[in-house]
Amino acid sequence: MILANLLIAIMLFAGGTSHAADYRMIPAGSIDSVLSAGRGLDNLPVKINAFYLRTLPVTTAEFFAFTKAHPEWRKNNIPSIFADESYLSQIPDTGPEVSQTDTPVTQVSWFAAQAYCESEGGRLPSWYEWEYVAAADETHADARKDPKWRAKILSWYSQPGNASPAKVGGIANYYGVRDMHGLIWEWVDDFNALLVSADSRNQGDPDQLQYCGAGAISLQDRDNFAVLMRVALLSAMNGANTTRQLGFRCAKNLPQEKP
Repeated sequence: MILANLLIAIMLFAGGTSHAADYRMIPAGSIDSVLSAGRGLDNLPVKINAFYLRTLPVTTAEFFAFTKAHPEWRKNNIPSIFADESYLSQIPDTGPEVSQTDTPVTQVSWFAAQAYCESEGGRLPSWYEWEYVAAADETHADARKDPKWRAKILSWYSQPGNASPAKVGGIANYYGVRDMHGLIWEWVDDFNALLVSADSRNQGDPDQLQYCGAGAISLQDRDNFAVLMRVALLSAMNGANTTRQLGFRCAKNLPQEKP
């Protein structure tokens, strides 16, 4: 992963791409994460520092503009180490169709998502940052104990996953961020560490990736199935994988914070 990140930096050395994306400042706080105490948390709330988050997922039109400015990330040029054979397969070489421009880009690898965020002067959010913002409904910072809210989210997960995503721009949540649920799955920076236990005896255990098996045992708040499903999916991926429902949004540190 370190070598791949170094190669990404080299590929972006010529300069970033400027995008007029809307970011909202997310205030500092804490969250009782679904992730287990096996990661050394001892069931204590996780502290979240203030940061900026894109209000919308990156769209197909935005990502296509990125590949025009950085042709090394086009599907015909990208090395196989950075993306599988399905990478951007839904976007024609000539650009997205009109109906696609405002849809979230999917079938994009973690490496490409990371490179895009770096071109905006940002990064992918951490899991805890994503989970913190995703816990909000329209009026509450943490609505996870509301059975109606949970049922609404789960209704989306029960739908077939082979349809193309709708356009971005759903109802804003408490933080002014949209489409955290109900549209796509999203990459996070530390996706490959979500089910890694702090106990070295559990490292590399394939059962950790089984949502209905040992993997679920290592998670708290097992009633929050919608979020647990995201953990299971992301934990089973590698950085080059792409799917029709997996996209991303970017985050940024506050100016006084070091990257």
